[in-house]
Amino acid sequence: MRLIKNILQDKNLPPCVATIGFFDGLHKGHRYLIDQVKAVAGRERKVSAVITFPVHPRKVLHSDYQPALLSTLNEKISNLEDTGIDECFLIPFTKELSLLSAHDFMQEVLKRQCNVSTLVIGYDHRFGHNRKEGFEDYVRFGKEIGIEVLQAQPFQVWDTAISSSACRTFLQEGKVEHAAGCLGYLYKLSGEVVSGYKVGRTLGFPTANLDVTDKDKLIPARGVYAVKVLLRGIPYKGMLNIGYRPTLNNGNESSIEVNILDFSGEIYKETLSVEFVGRIRDEIRFSSIEELVSQLQDDEKQARKLVQL
Repeated sequence: MRLIKNILQDKNLPPCVATIGFFDGLHKGHRYLIDQVKAVAGRERKVSAVITFPVHPRKVLHSDYQPALLSTLNEKISNLEDTGIDECFLIPFTKELSLLSAHDFMQEVLKRQCNVSTLVIGYDHRFGHNRKEGFEDYVRFGKEIGIEVLQAQPFQVWDTAISSSACRTFLQEGKVEHAAGCLGYLYKLSGEVVSGYKVGRTLGFPTANLDVTDKDKLIPARGVYAVKVLLRGIPYKGMLNIGYRPTLNNGNESSIEVNILDFSGEIYKETLSVEFVGRIRDEIRFSSIEELVSQLQDDEKQARKLVQL
C-alpha cells in the first residue's frame, strides 16, 4: 500500500476508485466497503484508494472532545495495509477543510488533489460542512465535477449493520466477544508497564500495571478478562482486571492490571499489548483476602481455557 501524506506534493496521481471515512477500528463493515472499492477498481482497471484522516475530525473542531478510539493511527494504517488497498491518502483535517461544502470538497480535494474518478460511498456516510447533503446530492455534484458516485451495500451481523459506534457500545458493556465479532479481530490495548501497588505478588498473582499509550483509546468496561499478552514478541495467556480493586481499598483511581500466566521476570517500563479474548466476570468487592484469592484461582482456570495460543 502506498501511503500518501502530502497530496499537494504528489503530482500526476493516476485516476483512482476511492472511498472516504475515518475508519476507526477498520471493522468488518469497513472491510466490506473496501472490498467493493477494490472490485470496482478491478473492473475499471484503476488504482483502489482509501481517503482518511490522522486525527478524529470532531477532536480538531472541539479540543475537549474525547473520541474513545477503537484503533490508533498506526493500527489503522496497519489494518488498511492488510486489506490489499493500493493507496491510502492521509489528509490532515483542519477547520478550513470542515467549512468546505460537499460540492467544494469533492471538487477541490477528491477530484483536483486526489484524482478520484469513482467514489464509493458507505450506505450511511455523509461529508461536507454540516453534513447536510446526502447520496443523491453527491451523485449530482459528481456529474458536474466528473466523479461517478456509487453507493456501497452495508455489511450486517446479527441483523444489525456493523458500525464503529456498535463496536464501542459492546466494549463499553464489556462484551469483548461481540466486539471481536464486529471488528473481525480481538480488541487490543498497548502501553508501558508502570509502577503499581505491588499487592498482587503477595497474593500469588503478580500483575503488570499497563499505562495505555494513546489516551484517546477506548478502555473496555470494568471487570476481569481473559487476554492474550504479547511481550517481547512472545504470546502468553493472561488475565486482566480493569477497575478500582475494591477489596484492597485502593481508592478512586482506576487501573489496568494484567497477570501474565507462566511468566516471571521484571518488565517495568517495557511495552506490552493485550488482546481481549473474553470477559470472565464483573469487578467484585470480596469480604476477605482469602475469598479474593480463591476467586483469582478460578479466574486463572477460566483464562487458561479461553485463551488459545
